[in-house]
Amino acid sequence: MTTTYAVTGAGPVGWTVASLLAEQGHRVRVLTRSGSGPEHPLIEHRKADVSDPAQLADAFDGVSAVFHCIHGSAYTAKAWQAELPRAERTVLDAAAEAGAVVVFPESLYSYSEPDMPMREDSPREAGGGKRGVRTALLKARRTHRADTVSVAAGDFFGPHVRTSHAGERMVPALLKGKSLQVVGSAHQPHSFTYVPDLAAAMVKAARTPELWNSVLHAPTGPALSQQELATAFTTAAGLPAVKLGAIPGWLLKTLGLASTDMRELAELLYQFERPFVMDSAASQAKLGMAPTPLAEAAAATVAWWRSQA
Repeated sequence: MTTTYAVTGAGPVGWTVASLLAEQGHRVRVLTRSGSGPEHPLIEHRKADVSDPAQLADAFDGVSAVFHCIHGSAYTAKAWQAELPRAERTVLDAAAEAGAVVVFPESLYSYSEPDMPMREDSPREAGGGKRGVRTALLKARRTHRADTVSVAAGDFFGPHVRTSHAGERMVPALLKGKSLQVVGSAHQPHSFTYVPDLAAAMVKAARTPELWNSVLHAPTGPALSQQELATAFTTAAGLPAVKLGAIPGWLLKTLGLASTDMRELAELLYQFERPFVMDSAASQAKLGMAPTPLAEAAAATVAWWRSQA
């Protein structure tokens, strides 16, 4: 049976969710300021500002779920605080009126004990900066009358992923055989999530009412060091391994004194200087899903980057 869904945003998550839904035979309305998004006969592109309530009532009419996949206009706590709570509140209000569940991709920023393996029941009380914004968003979802599901993921990799530690900062250089430096440490275990696995989990959660009003973890493979992930990419590309260097934390913090971008990056340095590991086993059991094998995911990622060249 064909169902209609709405997707806000056409970044890597919104693009992948919309494509997956259309491939499954469903109608999809993709809402962006520019009218962008994947091309498919079942995908309708609408120009919309999702922080404007007047633009959402018609867009959400008749949809069974809203996949809210927008991000801030800048990677700063100031931009996030100014933009994200208002947009989420507007989307939640409109979805509640339409009787639609809202599914969110979520980060691991809110976890307040990140030195321990992060599970679905781990405390999410982190404060300050971008971490505090994510904590507040999760609390607002929990108290809103709309049904919601938040699907948390590690750092992204995969097709359409550009602005990520494992995106344009890494893959294009590796495919050219260039050396590169990563943030923090090249050898600490870190959880990376393949975006198609996140999208599939979000779609499954939207169709599973018993999972609504909870926080799930996207199916995510064993934690990898940045060096191990880079080697998976070069292996998939049929290229020699490249040894990664690392930008030490003290240098990043020093650069942050003069650079807003470096300062915002340094705020999350803890994720790359020490083990930063999520456990998705409980959610995988609930969803009946497993992460895509690393070799397969790396091959698809490399193929997409090569298609962009």
